[in-house]
Amino acid sequence: MVDTELASRDAELRNLKDHVARLTGGGGGLVVRGDPGIGKSSLLWAAIDLSEAAGYRTLQASGFESEARIPFAGLDQLLRPVLFAAEQLPTAQRKALLSALGVEDGPPPELFKVALAVLNMLAELAMAAPVVVAVDDIHWFDQSTQEALAFVARRAERDAVLIVGTIRNGHTSPFGAAGLPEFEVLALDGAASRRLVATRAPGLSPVDRDRILLEARGNPLALVELPEAWQASGVTSEHGPLPSMPLTARLERAFAGRVADLPGLARDAALIAAVDYGNDLSEVLAAASVLAGWTVTLDVFAAAIEARLLTVSGTHVGFRHPLVRSAILQEEPLTRRLAANAALAEVLTDDPYRRTMHRAQSILGPDDEMADELEASHTISLKRGSVTSAIWALERSAQLTTDSAKKGRRLLLAGEHAFGLGRTDTLDRLLTAAARTELSELDRVRMEWLREIFSDGVPGDTPRVLELCAMADRSAATGDVDLALNLLLGAALRCWWADTGPEARARVAAVTEALPVPTTDPRYLAALSVAEPVLRGAAVHDLLSGMSPEGVFDAEALRLLGMAAHAIGDPPRAIDLLSRSAQLLREEGRLGLLSHVLTIQINNHLWMGDWGRALMVSEEGHRIAGDTGQPLWTTGSMSQDTIRRGLLGETERALKMAAEVEAAAGRDRLNDLLCCVQLARGLAWLASGEYELSYQALRRLYDPADPAYHLRESFDGVMFFAAAAAHSGHREDAAPVIAELERVARITPAPLLHVHLLFAHAVLAADEDAEELYEAALGHDLSRWPLVRAKTELEYGEWLRRRRRLAESRTPLRSAQNTFDLMGATTWADRARAELRASGERVVERRASTVDELSPQQLEIARLAAEGLSNKEIGERLYLSPRTVGSHLYRIFPKLNVTTRAQLAARLEER
Repeated sequence: MVDTELASRDAELRNLKDHVARLTGGGGGLVVRGDPGIGKSSLLWAAIDLSEAAGYRTLQASGFESEARIPFAGLDQLLRPVLFAAEQLPTAQRKALLSALGVEDGPPPELFKVALAVLNMLAELAMAAPVVVAVDDIHWFDQSTQEALAFVARRAERDAVLIVGTIRNGHTSPFGAAGLPEFEVLALDGAASRRLVATRAPGLSPVDRDRILLEARGNPLALVELPEAWQASGVTSEHGPLPSMPLTARLERAFAGRVADLPGLARDAALIAAVDYGNDLSEVLAAASVLAGWTVTLDVFAAAIEARLLTVSGTHVGFRHPLVRSAILQEEPLTRRLAANAALAEVLTDDPYRRTMHRAQSILGPDDEMADELEASHTISLKRGSVTSAIWALERSAQLTTDSAKKGRRLLLAGEHAFGLGRTDTLDRLLTAAARTELSELDRVRMEWLREIFSDGVPGDTPRVLELCAMADRSAATGDVDLALNLLLGAALRCWWADTGPEARARVAAVTEALPVPTTDPRYLAALSVAEPVLRGAAVHDLLSGMSPEGVFDAEALRLLGMAAHAIGDPPRAIDLLSRSAQLLREEGRLGLLSHVLTIQINNHLWMGDWGRALMVSEEGHRIAGDTGQPLWTTGSMSQDTIRRGLLGETERALKMAAEVEAAAGRDRLNDLLCCVQLARGLAWLASGEYELSYQALRRLYDPADPAYHLRESFDGVMFFAAAAAHSGHREDAAPVIAELERVARITPAPLLHVHLLFAHAVLAADEDAEELYEAALGHDLSRWPLVRAKTELEYGEWLRRRRRLAESRTPLRSAQNTFDLMGATTWADRARAELRASGERVVERRASTVDELSPQQLEIARLAAEGLSNKEIGERLYLSPRTVGSHLYRIFPKLNVTTRAQLAARLEER
């Protein structure tokens, strides 16, 4: 961009200067959008100049369309100059990063572990001087790099790290969808456009200048390039109107005209540079020599450089603008592009991976040998952490394959990886192609599983569940038990999210039980419990009780076992299993599954009375579900947070959120989430003393004809339903519901249901039976059920006080008040205090704890610091940089009036 144009970009330059100036106080990300040639790159260079003038470290890279399939190629460009800083990373992060970049061998890198390594490495560098990462055309970076940079940008608010990326309008990008600040670079106005043309093409006639201004429409690149192309063509405005075409096409045609004028060898070299993502000078010269048939030297680039098409800097070849690359590729015929890829493949003897990729792009017809090589290379892509490259390799392999069944199998394998990425569009295209091949019976079943898994178990139609069971039967018969279990878990999830009726649930359970697998297999237990949480509850409970999960160290196994415990209504066991799974998933960087675990954990922490932990898990689960693009789990975490707010008595907010969840769940007939919605409403009204409204809302949970009916999910509301019935005068109406639940309790040992029924029996009992039932309930071991114990004590204390047994009422009321205070259940704690006053006891009002002023994230950081974890360890656990953790603790300590971590632990215990 020339100075004339920069002078016309005051607003954009001010925006960049503000971001750079604020960097010492914390960074983040910035998206610069605009059309091709509009000046995004020039503004990016201005940001680099501003940063370097301020003494900041700058890391620069450009995305190329041909690089999009190369795993972590963008990170490799960016981080090579500072890779020495990786030595300061924790061992697991350093190995993940260096493995992803191909510097060291290692297991397939987990994306989010690599992203955390990048965050910590940049944050460490920023301790010496702020870091500005400038990426041109970030939408052409590989998917892994884009997601890693988006991850860093969202979490660098406390670190002096700024990531600026330009994105061409019309392109989607994970970085552009990360919710970062952004601005769009618009066309120059008329006056600025005239100044630019006058500076660059002073010899134009007024008529031609006006025509250029009309055609360029304020696009700086067009204002610079079109005059030269116009004059070289010999066409003037006197020849009449030019054919209409998009501006980008006009620019490409202008560049292509220069390509056509290049000498033969220069054109060969330019074509090799266009198909080679490496941009290595010696590599391009070697391949150009192969293409030309004799040795070419550096002089070959002179004509292209003079034509302002290419640049040569040190050992790298580059293009003056991305449109030059696309213009070259469009100008050259297919035979020449094939030959260029073949030439590159010939010289890449030391890089078998890239050699295979270029060979695959040098072939037109079927080639089974090449197809086999490509299929084998996809495992290298996975090892390097690039699933998109693996998908491309498998799909291209299928295109080159002559055997129809093998072609279909390769497409399905690509589809499995597309599912892992969450790419419904790619999966649908691959399955459509696979359906046209002669698939084996087993592969047809696998195709149906792939069609199923994107539904995530919804909606729950019975015929589809029965069909999945039949497929599982066939898979097991052919020896593929793993596929059978996958199909059955998918069928079970359909039964859970949206009730499919007894026939479908029974069929899933029967097929699962018939599989030749150990009954302790976590997949077996998950499928059985999720499909039939009540009728198979006792069997699963016994199996889980007979296991020693302490010896299980696999995150996925712990997740499935925790899911099974949750499904049968065993929150204490679920918490133990899921907490260990969450820790391992964090260490492994598997955030997609972590969001599932956290969402289930919210529910269990709520019923176990750990509302502080539920709040922290809710905030993290919702954020990660959004980060990883999982709308069902985002809604799921929101439904649990709605219940939490209902418990807290935040009536207005809970009701508003309930309506939002209901709208999302109602579209897919998710009666599991609709049940949560009604529970949240009932809890909100119960906490605010609106007992009639609460009863009517909760009554719907136990009506099989209601859309919100979900038998297992309704266990969560039994205690509250009974309390609402007792306080609203609906004991008689509630009696048959409780009787039915007692029948269910004789079938399943679900601890959640049984402890809730202890409360319900007491609170709904006749006066002559109530005291014995209250005492019986409180006589049970409720050490892990503080919410149930406190609610029982509150109701028992009220019952005693109403019978003027004032002295006796105070003990359970005091205990209830203390427990509710510790839980943060302010509304119910206040109710216990009011009852104590009514009993004649003088009550000291609880002063609000300063701990309550902490955000969920700050509270979690404080808890981990109090447990003795270092800033680095806390950062690894929460996906934050150590500096961000330190910044939070810097604010937490004065808030809580503490100066040491030991004092911090004591203050948290006071809460």
